[in-house]
Amino acid sequence: MLEQEFDRFAEEYEQLHASVLTASGEGPIFFAAYKPADMRRHLAAASSRTAMTLLDFGCGVGGSLPHLRKEFPGAALIGADVSRKSLDIAEHRYPGLAKLIALSESGPMPLPEASVDAAFSACVFHHIPETEHHRVLGDLHRVTKPGGSLFIFEHNPLNPLTRRVVDACAFDENAVLIQARALKKRMLAVGFRDAKICYRIFFPHALKWLRPLESALTWCPLGAQYFVTARKL
Repeated sequence: MLEQEFDRFAEEYEQLHASVLTASGEGPIFFAAYKPADMRRHLAAASSRTAMTLLDFGCGVGGSLPHLRKEFPGAALIGADVSRKSLDIAEHRYPGLAKLIALSESGPMPLPEASVDAAFSACVFHHIPETEHHRVLGDLHRVTKPGGSLFIFEHNPLNPLTRRVVDACAFDENAVLIQARALKKRMLAVGFRDAKICYRIFFPHALKWLRPLESALTWCPLGAQYFVTARKL
């Protein structure tokens, strides 16, 4: 179902995404760029490896890939998605930027155990049925190296503007938003540890001068998005 759903929207994904973000005053590039930057800052604080293998799980048409390359210039990038059409578009847009792999909707990723230093997922899990979360998170745990990290960014269902944007978005018609605490619990259940929630994006473009305050608001569950990060011990 996911492959067919996202194959259907692959060619117009960027335009659809941009059209529903007008209330924020920002475009898709802003939302694609801040996530890898957040991950890089967090990993730098944790004294992470400089040379690493980084997985973009659910990479879609590749919107995060150039930003991951900017933040992690020495990393080997892997982009993975169930939509082969989206992967074809990503390769055409960013040839050679990442190794792109097709995923099965029901089977494990075609990656060896303990093969990635960090796994990244940007607003993907609300498209995955809740009944599949344990399996998918368990597979992400499998491919992550000991000492490696998982970063999952999601829309915050507690934010009314976020809910409005998701409700208006054609490719989110089957989305089920996830509360941060529930996602954290699911990550811990498959073996990840030291899980932390950070809420993000509190101010629209018109109030961007207030964004330096966001580093002090990551505890507040009113941000438009959030990420949960955890480590594999």
